[in-house]
Order: sequence, then C-alpha cells, then structure tokens
Amino acid sequence: MAMADTNDTYNFDPNVLREKYRAERDKRVRTDGNDQYLEVSGDFSHYVDDPYVESFDRDPLAEEVEVVIIGGGFGGMLAAARLIEQGITDIKIIEKGGGFGGTWYWNRYPGASCDIESYVYLPMLEETGFVPRQKYTDAPETLEYCQVLAEKFGLSDMALMQTEVVSTQWDEQSRRWAVSTNRKDCISARYVVHSNGPLNRPKLPAIKGISDYKGHTFHTSRWDYNYTGGNSHGGLDKLHDKRVAIIGTGATAVQCVPHLGAGAKELYVFQRTPSSISIRNNKPTDPNWLNTQKPGWQDERRTNFESLMTGAPVKEDLVGDGWTEAFRRLFGQLQDERPSNIKLAAWALGGLFSPDMYRLGAKQYITNKAMKHMDVESKVELADMANMERVRARAHETVENKETAESLKPYYRQFCKRPCFHDEYLKTYNLPNVHLADTGGQGVEEFTEKGVVFDGKEYEVDCIIFATGFEVGTDYSRRAGYGISGVDGLTVSDKWSDGLATFHGMHARGFPNCFFFGPAQSGFTATYTFSLDENSTHLAHILSEANKRGATRIEASQKAEDDWVQTIIDKARQTAEFQKSCTPGYYNNEGHVNAQPQNNIYGGGPIEFFALMKKWRANGKLKGLELER
Repeated sequence: MAMADTNDTYNFDPNVLREKYRAERDKRVRTDGNDQYLEVSGDFSHYVDDPYVESFDRDPLAEEVEVVIIGGGFGGMLAAARLIEQGITDIKIIEKGGGFGGTWYWNRYPGASCDIESYVYLPMLEETGFVPRQKYTDAPETLEYCQVLAEKFGLSDMALMQTEVVSTQWDEQSRRWAVSTNRKDCISARYVVHSNGPLNRPKLPAIKGISDYKGHTFHTSRWDYNYTGGNSHGGLDKLHDKRVAIIGTGATAVQCVPHLGAGAKELYVFQRTPSSISIRNNKPTDPNWLNTQKPGWQDERRTNFESLMTGAPVKEDLVGDGWTEAFRRLFGQLQDERPSNIKLAAWALGGLFSPDMYRLGAKQYITNKAMKHMDVESKVELADMANMERVRARAHETVENKETAESLKPYYRQFCKRPCFHDEYLKTYNLPNVHLADTGGQGVEEFTEKGVVFDGKEYEVDCIIFATGFEVGTDYSRRAGYGISGVDGLTVSDKWSDGLATFHGMHARGFPNCFFFGPAQSGFTATYTFSLDENSTHLAHILSEANKRGATRIEASQKAEDDWVQTIIDKARQTAEFQKSCTPGYYNNEGHVNAQPQNNIYGGGPIEFFALMKKWRANGKLKGLELER
C-alpha cells in the first residue's frame, strides 16, 4: 500500500476537545497509583494457579548448566533458539506454566487474539515455514506455533515446566549463579537470562470487600472453562443461567466481552475508562502470497511496520492495517516538512498543544488551507484529534442506546492507551442482556457477599471476572516474582531505587553474567517479538564471543553504564508532560508519571537502536563489557 497524503477537513473545536480530555483525565487520577492493585500472593495466590494442566511431583534437581533462561514465552524460546544457532546448547529453560507460550500460555480467554499482524508478530516464520491461517492470529494458533518452535529447536528437552524461580544469587568465587526454585531445585548456571516478560503476573483491584464475595471469581489470564463452558473460540454454554460481572474494559475485555454477552444470562461490564475501538477486518491468509515472498521478507515487513510506528520515512506501507492507517493519517500531510521523523513520532505519541492550536481553536471548521499556517506539532495534534473523532463516531453509529454509546467514546489522545481493533465489541452492547456500568472513571466501590457495588447500587451476580491486567510499573522483583542478588548481595530493587541504570538495557553493573530482556533503556517495539528477537540475537553474539575468548565473567563497566544512562537521558522523548495529561493506565504508571528521563526507552526509536546494536556487534570489541577469564 503506497503512502498517501490525507485531505481531511475538520469541524471541531480543538480547545473544547482539549478541555474534555483534561476533565476526563482529572476525574480518573487516584492518589494511590499502582497501590490500587493487590499483589496475587497469600490469600490471593490461587489467582495464579495453572488451570490448564494437572500438577505433578518430581524430585529436586541439582545441576550445573551454562545458561539458565527464566521464562518460556517467545523471549525465552528465541533466546534459546539463537543460542543454539551459535552452538550453545547447554541450556535450561525454567517456566512456571505447563508449556511454552508465556502470555499466550496463560491468556486463553474466549476471543484471545493478537492485535498485531501475524506475519509480523510470529517470529522466525521463514525458518519454520509456518503459514498463519489469518492476518491476525488467535491464541490457539499462537500456542500451536510455540510448539512448532519448540520442536524445531528441541526446547522441550531443555525445559523445567511447572517450576517457578524463587531466587537467583551470584557467587563471586565460583563465578556462577545459584538458581533456586519452588521445587527445591539447585541449579548452578554460568549465565542467567531474565526473560519473564512485562505481562506475566496478574493483578487484582484493591477494592473493599474483595475477600467477602461468595460467588465464583477468576482472572482472565486463568480462564475457568470448567465454570463457563466453551473454549478459546467461544461457546460459553454453562453461563446460560448465570449473571456475570467483568471488571475492566481494556484489550482483554474487548476481546472476551462479545463471547460473554452471547453466553451469559446477564452481563454487567464495569468500565472505568473506555478503550478506543477501530475496525479490525481480519481475513484469511493467501498461502500463495506468503510462499512466494522473497528471502528476508519478514524482517523487511516488521522493520517497515515499526518504522511507520515511529514516524520514519518508508516508500510503502507493507502491512496496511489499523495501526499503520492511524500513523499515515498523522503524518500524511507532513512528508515535505519533517525536521525529524522520530521527533514527529514523539509528537504523535506525546507532544503538547502548541500556541497555533489555541489560535485555531475558535475556528469551528478547519480546512487544509488553514492548516498550512500551523506548525508541525499542531498538525499532528489535529490529525490525532480527527482520528479519535472517527473512533467516537463509530461508537455513536454502532451502539443503539445513545447514552451507552456516549459512555463508550474515548476522550484522550489515541496512544494514551493501547488502541483496540475489534468488529463485534461495540455491537455486543445492543444485546438486551448486556449492561454497561459506566463508573465515570471512579471504578467499583466495593464488593459484597452477593456482588458488586457502584454508586450505592448493588449488582447481584453469580460470577466476577477480573480483566484487570498485569503487574506493570511496579518493583522489578514484584513483577518477576523472585529475588535477584548480585555482587556483595546487591539487589535489583536497591540498584534501581533511584532510577534505571543499564548498559544497552541488557546489562547492569553489579550483576555479572546476567542479561535482562525488556523495553527498559532499550528499543521498544509495538511488535514485542521483534525486540525480543533482537535481544536474543545480541545475547547469542555476546556469549559466542565470550566462549571464543575463554571468558567466564562478563560485566558492564561503570563508564559504559554511566554513558548509556546519559544517552537515554539525552535522547529521552519529551513525553512526561503528555503522559501526565493522559488518562491513567499502565502506559503512564496509573497517572503517576516517573519524570526521571533515565527510566525511558531508547528515544531514537527501535530501528535506530537495533542498527546501533548491529554496528556494536560488527565492531567485534564488545566495547563497554569487561571480560575476565
């Protein structure tokens, strides 16, 4: 799909919308931030139990291996695959689930599906020859593909399933990590890779009376099909006589609410902030198209996609979906005046309103001619507003009850929250048994023995489903679920108590032979598997080179870490003020934005970051790392 200019005219007042955005944000900000959520431990630990497989007993292991990889999702699988390609095979993968898949192992709720194109999202398609059935793959197929990867690289023989790490401790004398598990395993590893993912540990709302409710409850990431009936494709026949409440209206709820609405006697959807719902338009894969792609097509395609996401210039939009359409609209009129493509992306995702926007606020009907006198930031802002007006118009046109339709309209910049793409969610509210309980940004007040209370009204229900997300933005050890102790007992929590400090986002001084996978101080991609694959390629290169040089200890130098932190600060996108203006969510730490610029991702964008890492590898010196024999 070729890039094209947009020729929109706008008939809204930007100042009025901005005030509406501010009002919607202000009534949602809470003083407790992330403390509004409970950690799933103690009395709530059953919410992380595995409902998909039977538990089994085994004897504790005492082993020595070269590499322990924590996490059996795409990050852990790609790390193992890329290491194997480099001849490093003495690997142990530790995964708390009963199989590979990570977030896709846990999230089997009805309707679960990837919102990124499958040809971009599923990694190593060229290596496996796997052909996704649809443009947007669903959870069952993604799990199927995880097994394809596992079989290709022999990962099952390396894995300890249904096993949870409880601690990792560095021993300087042996230059090894002691990895302990909940099954009393004692594994000594030369290297440890932390690939436990950003969305792996569910959280619950810390709402009064949550322990008092006597009905059935579960979290969407541990879906109870014994109670609901059906499977990931729907057919929740056991709910025909049940009154169900679901708490949350994020991406997960958007996908499962249509199936709950079709199956339940009554469904109450408790909403704090509506998601933006754009057209999905899924379609079957044309196998002839995929099989005739030239070698290297997937890397080209995902690079094209991520370039569009960050405002980098491309000749053609290879993906052509809701994500890229939004960015084409934002940047379509700016092809000839880009002072910086990455800066434009920053404006799109987080720029502030400029004086030009105020001056044009009085004009109720803004044309392209008027826009010629606006600065670039204002044009991007205006295009985002126009795009969100289309999203709101879709809710108005689709939902028959206009009060409900108004409640489902998102009043914020599109990328304040993760955009959603779905063709059935809005229609579900036209069913007579589906009721939106719009809490006006306040959330549920309390739980009783019989149900949920909001605005003084008790909603009696047989089941409460928590679509309340995962631990994001909390302390690393809390998110990981285990402790990490480095040199002289230094913990990760202490190391980063005053701000993140890494080298390339992967290494941390004081934690030798330790590698962190994730977006922190690194190249964050909308296609998360892309960044995980790049992490894995980088890891494999470092360990391969270390082996060639006979090294047994790898650690970032203090200078390298300090310099990288400064690089992150220097390249930090000016998004802190924007994030403060957004409605609360996990994107902006529930409205409590950490203004420390060093806690950002790499500000030059992922494609620039990946190129920087490739150049670093090509240099061959492993500059910034201290290697000892």
